[in-house]
Amino acid sequence: MSLVITGNPGVGKHTIGKRLAKLLNMELIDLNKIAIDEKIYEEKNESKDVDVQKLKKILKTKLSKKSLIVGHLAPYVLSKTQVKKLIILRKSPYELSAVYKKRKYSKNKIRENIESEILGIIAHDAIKKLGKTKTIQIDTTTKSIHKVVLQAKNVFDGKKINDSVDWLSLITEKNDLKKFFSYD
Repeated sequence: MSLVITGNPGVGKHTIGKRLAKLLNMELIDLNKIAIDEKIYEEKNESKDVDVQKLKKILKTKLSKKSLIVGHLAPYVLSKTQVKKLIILRKSPYELSAVYKKRKYSKNKIRENIESEILGIIAHDAIKKLGKTKTIQIDTTTKSIHKVVLQAKNVFDGKKINDSVDWLSLITEKNDLKKFFSYD
């Protein structure tokens, strides 16, 4: 069974994953890299649509007890029996907007990814598939890389952390629903 880090683009998956894999002396398995190396994706507009069925088959041969898997597709390609613990990294939509603009995402891609983060789509899907006992969310918004790595290590070591994430309530309180969910 593997350890997994997932979340929307820009939350810090690869940065945290690389440092954590080194700290834990684990092999880092990057789902995006596998999809690209194996050419199991199709380019559509500004994204790569990965063939998740082919990725699932490939992963069956690549996983070990010393694997740290990183990628936003993790909840969609891994089974309950393959995952020991899954961390969903989350980041404030206010911060993510700046990350996406820096990456030069289109307005549509920014909107889709921000909406996904606010609604917690990846978190919801991971929890639904793997259960609450195997999943934990970590808010990376105001934390240093070092602090997030330590929190993730604690989670993987079986320690409980208290880090709730609810962006929808936050943006509702700030009366910013229209800012993130307007379609003009």
